[in-house]
Amino acid sequence: MTGDTPYLTKPWLKSYAPFAREHIDYEEVCLPEILDRTAAEFPNTPALVFQGYTVRYRELKDMVDRFATCLVDFGVRKGDAVAILLPNLIPCVVAYYAILKLGAVAVMNNPLYTDTELDHQFNDSGSKVLVCLDLLANRMIDLRPKTQIRQIVYTSIGDYLPFPKNLLFPLVAKKKKMAADVKSAPDVYKWKDCLAAHSPAPPAVKITFDDVAQYQYTGGTTGVSKGVQLTHGNLSKQVQQLNEWFPNDVLKRGDEIVLGALPFFHVFGLSTAMNLAVYMGWTDVLIPRPQPEPLLEAIRKFRPTFAPLVPTMYIGMLNHPDLQKTDVTCMKGAFSGSAPLPVEVINEFEAKTGAIIVEGYGLTETTPVTHVNPFGGGVRKVGSIGVPISDTICRIVDLEEGTRDMPVGEPGELIIQGPQVMKGYRNMPDETANTIRNGWCFTGDIATMDDDGYFYIVDRKKDMIISGGFNIYPRDIDEIFYEHPKVQEACAIGIPDPKRGENVKVFVVLKAGETATQEEMIEFCKTKLAPYKLPSEIEFREELPKSNVGKILRKELRQEELEKRKSAGS
Repeated sequence: MTGDTPYLTKPWLKSYAPFAREHIDYEEVCLPEILDRTAAEFPNTPALVFQGYTVRYRELKDMVDRFATCLVDFGVRKGDAVAILLPNLIPCVVAYYAILKLGAVAVMNNPLYTDTELDHQFNDSGSKVLVCLDLLANRMIDLRPKTQIRQIVYTSIGDYLPFPKNLLFPLVAKKKKMAADVKSAPDVYKWKDCLAAHSPAPPAVKITFDDVAQYQYTGGTTGVSKGVQLTHGNLSKQVQQLNEWFPNDVLKRGDEIVLGALPFFHVFGLSTAMNLAVYMGWTDVLIPRPQPEPLLEAIRKFRPTFAPLVPTMYIGMLNHPDLQKTDVTCMKGAFSGSAPLPVEVINEFEAKTGAIIVEGYGLTETTPVTHVNPFGGGVRKVGSIGVPISDTICRIVDLEEGTRDMPVGEPGELIIQGPQVMKGYRNMPDETANTIRNGWCFTGDIATMDDDGYFYIVDRKKDMIISGGFNIYPRDIDEIFYEHPKVQEACAIGIPDPKRGENVKVFVVLKAGETATQEEMIEFCKTKLAPYKLPSEIEFREELPKSNVGKILRKELRQEELEKRKSAGS
């Protein structure tokens, strides 16, 4: 940053809550040591709760140490990669911390991925051991010869259930496809056998902030998925940044209950719902299937006080009939990210819970959080991703070269510096050089900054619709549709038009029991959108394609539409 730039003065600092500092004096402590410390401070505090089964912090540490010893027995050493293919279950947390304790590298994988996607991630990471669910184990045994994986450890949903669920589970699990028989194969082990056979005495391994802790693969929507290299420093400093943002007099150490619904195999859930909970000594209520029904059931049973979620989860709960029988006033705070949170949803959620909900922003390459609206002091601006968090600086630069700072209010590409920015992509030096330039992480997101230093995501660089020479940002259209009382979800894309270049098409999911017409929807927009932004087509759907964290896949809808039109024209 040089010259007369609006970003040099960091206008966002004046909007910080009173307790939040510009700079943090980071404690050089890695996640495994954080877990050991929390277990010593809160040994009897519940760390993990799954379906009512509770693991206390002293028990979590014991399980982590036993599995770390097991991994050493398997031949895992510092720098080796170990893959995890699990939803939010107790063994997922245990395996992750055990891997990091050895200085090995955790590779988190989405259980919904195909063998082709997993083949790439296992091989690109060089994973030597795999921890997976019994439901996936036979597939993984068949895939193993194509990879460097030697040992497979499998767990079951039924491994940790309270009485009487633990007795009933074997009777119904296979019929309901919640468990599977795993075929006999060499070097395939049951999770609980591994823990039982090993002592909680792994070797001491020196790990530093510069060591890579994790390969976090991006979704791969723009081609082959890229392995983001996150260091121990990235992970530790991120939780220390989050701790700085949420006041300890509201969210108290050792006292809170987190709704662990965001998938831990995604970096948003990993940092905000898993690692932050361990850092703060909170109880994490694990939800492997974050649909409205189990979310609301968990709120009724376990009374969580903090909920990091994505918009589709908030929307799903607010529109579910079970909300009427759920007291949601236990919530003190909520955090939303991954996609824009509609204004109506914020207002309705806060009215029902009395909680403060703050919208934030991040990406896989930044561990992920870089921006959050101030919590418990400072101004929250609805529709904004908030301000850069401690030790994070941002600029908005021109879309062509990325070298010229844009004036306040003018859109450009958001670029970021901070201790949470990745080391680089694994085995992809060109991609790394394209994303990290002169120490700045280029996000690919178009944003603006206002006079107070609040940032607004306008859209993805490649999602912009250009119609008749006008730039149209799909998010502007989405927001209008979310205001319609019949609409549950909406997503706008650009479709080819011979005269205007592109027109706007909107995919709409209506609330249960509602009906509507294309004409009704377009008429609704006429007083709210400039004529050139008006959609020319509306398509009603039962559901929209989403990523593993509930983000609507705009690119997938666009690709689908283009292929449909190509087929119709041929």
